[in-house]
Amino acid sequence: MLALKNVEVVYSDVILVLRGISLEVPDGKIVALLGANGAGKSTTLRAISGLLDVHRGDLTKGQITLDEHRIDHLPPAKVVKLGIGQALEGRRILAELTVEENLRLGAHTARKTLDVNLARVYELFPQLKERPRFTAGYLSGGQQQMLAIGRALMSSPRFLLLDEPSLGLAPLLVQQIRDIIVEINRQGTGVLLVEQNATMALSIAHHGYIMETGKIVMDKPARELLDDEDVREFYLGLSSEGSKSFAEVKHYRRKKRWLS
Repeated sequence: MLALKNVEVVYSDVILVLRGISLEVPDGKIVALLGANGAGKSTTLRAISGLLDVHRGDLTKGQITLDEHRIDHLPPAKVVKLGIGQALEGRRILAELTVEENLRLGAHTARKTLDVNLARVYELFPQLKERPRFTAGYLSGGQQQMLAIGRALMSSPRFLLLDEPSLGLAPLLVQQIRDIIVEINRQGTGVLLVEQNATMALSIAHHGYIMETGKIVMDKPARELLDDEDVREFYLGLSSEGSKSFAEVKHYRRKKRWLS
């Protein structure tokens, strides 16, 4: 199990971003982490992956464990080698390299299983298999997202961290990404899914957490979150009065019961 216990993160020694969050990702499960922009979701993933230093961040309290062994002090390459892969927000592929070159870079901690992992990625993403020598920067947005996820899978992770995989994609491509995440999980990989599309995330997750201003304010089985009146109103834009825009929902006068 991957677990965070009372984790606090500070940026530039002054900005407190995570305020004692705790969450768990069991083996073989999908866990959704939801919240508005700036809530601390990406910082949570950076803390797990060991990427806080890149952003002048520090884990100042709490601990992150994998099978009850602390990993919060480890460098990113070691975290990957232990079985935690991440597809970053914004894809972050190497645009000047080919599809297969990008994938092979993701296998730097699992070279012995490179061919097996490459075959798995090509099976999951037939569009990538059709163009291994295609320059990655010329792929469509959806194909670039597939490449980013595929690159993360090249290290044979037990747990895959996905940061906004549907961001900027057309509805049909969002459905494709959703189905791919389900298949990855069906093959045994646990997933921590950060996603603005709360309906999509909760439709495939086993459990969900909701973050606000660096804190976990609610966690329940995903189905219960989908059915929760406050979650439907404030995060899905739905209420008994019908759909609302996020702006309308955000400033709706009724106070959230979980913060009262």
